[in-house]
Amino acid sequence: MVGRRPRFTAAQIRRKVASLARRIEKSYAGADLVLVGILKGGFLFLGDLARELAIPARIDFLRVRSYGNGEAPGKCIEVTKDVEIDVSGRDVLIVEDIVDTGNTMAFLRRHLEGKNARSVRSCALVDKRERRVTGADIEFPGFRLKRGFLVGYGMDYGEAYRQLPQIYTLPLSGGRKVLDGGRR
Repeated sequence: MVGRRPRFTAAQIRRKVASLARRIEKSYAGADLVLVGILKGGFLFLGDLARELAIPARIDFLRVRSYGNGEAPGKCIEVTKDVEIDVSGRDVLIVEDIVDTGNTMAFLRRHLEGKNARSVRSCALVDKRERRVTGADIEFPGFRLKRGFLVGYGMDYGEAYRQLPQIYTLPLSGGRKVLDGGRR
């Protein structure tokens, strides 16, 4: 396993998802809500959150990728899979697994606002607010965390660990992430 003890257990995650669902229900009662899950990491969280909601919502997905442009590595973001639902005039809730710098979230907001959504807000299971470099606020934050590279419950390292029902902090060794028993 990734670590001896999970950072967030399956039970803690279930309770947090239920708590977020109750807050979202209050904010979106009577709204024409579209949940937009961010692939790949947000798929488990979106599924659990959607099932927990007691209000109707449409569901769609969006995928982006970040890349360097030679001057600012990782600063360029492009959509690789866009929403298929027309979000014009609808309330959109971006559902993301984790937000740290906020660069991707700021991009996603602008992208969906550009489609004339009535409103665009965000929900993140894990919010690393201390790492924020943009003004991207998360209206529905789940767990708050200062540091650590997380895997499990949709979050991955090299496409591994997404299927884990709990969230683990991937240990570092000499600045590098260490996998099972020290293998890299």
